[in-house]
Amino acid sequence: MNRLLTSSLVAGALAVGSLGTASAETKQVEFGWTAWSDAEFVTKLAKRVIEENYDYEVTLTLADIGVQYQGVANGDLDGMLMAWLPSTHGDYMDRVGDDVVNLGPLYEGARLGWIVPDYVDEAALSSIEDLKKEGNVNKLGGEVQGIDPGAGLMQLSEKTIEEYGLDYDLKSASGAAMTAALKRAIDRGEWIVVTGWTPHWMFGSFDLRFLEDTKGTLGEAEHIDAVVREGFEADHPEIAAFLTNMHIPLDDLQAAMSEAQDSSYEEAIDDYIANNQERIQGWVEG
Repeated sequence: MNRLLTSSLVAGALAVGSLGTASAETKQVEFGWTAWSDAEFVTKLAKRVIEENYDYEVTLTLADIGVQYQGVANGDLDGMLMAWLPSTHGDYMDRVGDDVVNLGPLYEGARLGWIVPDYVDEAALSSIEDLKKEGNVNKLGGEVQGIDPGAGLMQLSEKTIEEYGLDYDLKSASGAAMTAALKRAIDRGEWIVVTGWTPHWMFGSFDLRFLEDTKGTLGEAEHIDAVVREGFEADHPEIAAFLTNMHIPLDDLQAAMSEAQDSSYEEAIDDYIANNQERIQGWVEG
C-alpha cells in the first residue's frame, strides 16, 4: 500500500477519534503532478471540483514524470492527470501500460513546435522550410530561441535544423527566458522564432502561430489523458466517472493558464469554476 496514503489514513483514523463519525465518511485519493503550468491548473482544478462535489479528500504529490508513471503502476499513486500521448510519453506507457488504466483525454491538440508572433508576414514565413529565405535569415538574426538544453524539445529542434539544412543557431535558455525574449520581441514588433508547445500560457497572452513542419521532425498533435492505477474504477467509481467526463477546450485552458500567471492558480481556478458551472456540472453528473 502507498506509504503516503497509509500515513494519511492513520492520521485520518486519529482525527475520527477526536472529531466524530462525520469525517469517517471522507474517502481519500492521491494524484501525482509535475509543476508544468497546464498540469498544475488541471490537477488543482480536479482536486477542487472533487472535494466540493464528493465526500473525498484529494492529496497532490509533486514528483518527476517518470516517478509518477511508476507510482501509478505500483499502486503508490491513485492516478496522474498529465499523460502526453501517443508520442511524448510513449516510452513510459510502453513500460507500464499493462499495469495502468487510461480514462481518456482531459484535453486535446497539444503539440511541440517552432512558434512566431502572428504579425510575422505569413506570406513570407509560414513554414520551417521558409526560414531558409535570405530575407528571413536576416530578420531573425540566424537564431532560434530555445529552452533548457536538456529538454526533449531541444533535441528535436537540433534534429530539425539538421533535417531542413538550416543555417541557424539554436540558443539555449530557461523556459522563462524564452518567454521573456518572446515578449521583448513582441513589444518591439520584431521577428522571432521560439521553440514552444501548447498548451502554454503564452498562447493566452499573445497572438502566436506554429510554423508548418512538413518533415514532421517536431512530432504530431497529442492528447493529455488521465491515467489511474488498476482497481481504481472499482474502488472509486464516482471519481473515475468524473475523470472520464472531464474535458477542457484547449483555448479555455490556455486562457486560464495565462490568468494564473497574472494572479495565481487558485484565483484562476475560482474564476474558471464560476464561469463554467454548466460544463463542470456535466463532468460531475455525466
